[in-house]
Amino acid sequence: MQLILITGLSGSGKSVALAVLEDAGFYCVDNLPVAMVGGLVDTLRASGNDRVALTVDARTGNTVAGLPDLVAHLREEGIDVRVIFLEAKADTLIRRYSETRRRHPLSSSGLTLPECIARERELVAGIADVAHHIDSSDLAPNTLRNWIRDFVSLPYSGLTLLFESFGFKHGIPLDADFVFDVRCLPNPHYDPQLRPLTGRDAAVADFLRATPDAMRMLEDIYRFVADWLPAFDRDNRSYLTVAIGCTGGRHRSVFFVETLAARFHENSQARTRHRELDT
Repeated sequence: MQLILITGLSGSGKSVALAVLEDAGFYCVDNLPVAMVGGLVDTLRASGNDRVALTVDARTGNTVAGLPDLVAHLREEGIDVRVIFLEAKADTLIRRYSETRRRHPLSSSGLTLPECIARERELVAGIADVAHHIDSSDLAPNTLRNWIRDFVSLPYSGLTLLFESFGFKHGIPLDADFVFDVRCLPNPHYDPQLRPLTGRDAAVADFLRATPDAMRMLEDIYRFVADWLPAFDRDNRSYLTVAIGCTGGRHRSVFFVETLAARFHENSQARTRHRELDT
């Protein structure tokens, strides 16, 4: 059985993610209390439903804190459980609520919208270690849909290592476990022939490979991740996101992400994500 648990902050795209999975043939339930997940899973397994997606979030109150223990229990029973944690910056969430004119689920407690968002972050903070994070702050809905599809199609085999490129001028992604800054390296943007290209193109790759400092930094990042990856695996982490940023997120960071993912792909489940190219 494959079980996708969608959690995170209200307004960050959980409904979009659930709709993607429903279109993909998953049996979907929205806003299920944690205490009811085990019973529902047993019922659906008995009835032959082997692809299930549920949203579990702060609307169920403090019970959401029990989600990590539930995930561990279900995995012991042989269920392929994946947890997607959707989040966004506070100003993005405030803008989205303003545009849709919807009330925050915690607003009945008398809190202001910023206070509701801060309180919700506290309630779901304990889920972080068992979840795959997606920061939807600057993502178009279609990009989020594609990332969800990609995540679900990935075979589960322990820790998933995700390399993500981004541009500092757009802000640091919230979903990063580690952030590396490569802005100190020569920028292909200032070469008129390289400017319209990206780090995926051979000409940009050749430019950076011919830069000794770029190769030295690449090796430093590779060695750091390689040295510490086993520790995160022993800690039963399911996902580790390494974000690499340059100024615009199109040249240096993209090259680093593609190169590092290729080097780790042989020994681990490595994936790539390019925030500024995918949006």
